[in-house]
Amino acid sequence: QVQLVEAGGGSVQAGGSLRLSCAASGDTDSINNMGWYRQAKGKQRELVAVISSGGGTNYADSVKGRFTISRDNAKNTVTLQMNSLKPEDTAVYYCNFASSLRDYWGQGTQVTVSS
Repeated sequence: QVQLVEAGGGSVQAGGSLRLSCAASGDTDSINNMGWYRQAKGKQRELVAVISSGGGTNYADSVKGRFTISRDNAKNTVTLQMNSLKPEDTAVYYCNFASSLRDYWGQGTQVTVSS
């Protein structure tokens, strides 16, 4: 089992920055990809960014050039640096750690961007 604890989030004006982090404990040896998803009110959960065990990254088109995902394998953490935030980035953000057998999810953290 893997437990995830998220930190960061909050409210910011458009153009501002926020940093999300997610720390894992438990059986982390099985983890491959780490990522962030978000779910806006009334919408489906969507991928924001993912980083593989080798450091390869993939971003949603809507956040490319503004968000940066990184991971620290020694500390079992993944971080999402969000710059130039827009009101449409408002959502609950969830970290995701994926093994070959299953996905693990954080509890979610609210990000609100006001215009």
